[in-house]
Amino acid sequence: MIVSPSLLAANFADLKSDIDMINRSEADWLHFDVMDGVFVPNISFGFPVLKAVSKICKKKLDVHLMIEEPGKFTAQFKELGTYMMTVHYEACPHLHRTIQQIHEAGMKAGVALNPHTPVCLLEDIVRDVDMVLLMTVNPGFGGQKFIEHSIDKVRELRKMIERTGSKALIQVDGGVNGETGKRLAEAGVDVLVAGSYVFGAPDALDRVAELKAM
Repeated sequence: MIVSPSLLAANFADLKSDIDMINRSEADWLHFDVMDGVFVPNISFGFPVLKAVSKICKKKLDVHLMIEEPGKFTAQFKELGTYMMTVHYEACPHLHRTIQQIHEAGMKAGVALNPHTPVCLLEDIVRDVDMVLLMTVNPGFGGQKFIEHSIDKVRELRKMIERTGSKALIQVDGGVNGETGKRLAEAGVDVLVAGSYVFGAPDALDRVAELKAM
């Protein structure tokens, strides 16, 4: 299992210590939730924080853009060393073009779906993306309860990927813990994003290792 701890749940008063912990852990990526207060009802952090973190983080940068017009910022995220740039289906009226821009910039391209958005809408784009992120809570805030229907969406997406020959990974974000993580893994998930379950744990290194073993 690929594990991508979410920076949103880190201690921003001592961010370097949390990044050092992630560097020592078995985590594969570090997940950035970038929010603009327009696409989602919250604001997280912007380029100054990402630039500072990118200088000390040894893990691949997994950037999830919960913003309007994400294609405008492709070059900036590439400059910060972003590995995976994920944009929302709901925020991109010209999604194929945005995916092309991300690839042309030299990054992996992901597409995210909100809980209410059906998987079937990805039929014409799933072959072109490197990852599909299924939101398992409503985007904008951490610590929400896992939406049960997400398990069915994972299974449906896994069938679509196999049927179309897509190479896309399946990532989930929201309410991931020891119990939901196991169920998601069994349903076909490749990448687990976990925030408070990792950063709020007495031993975050053990929590990452637990998720990694799923």
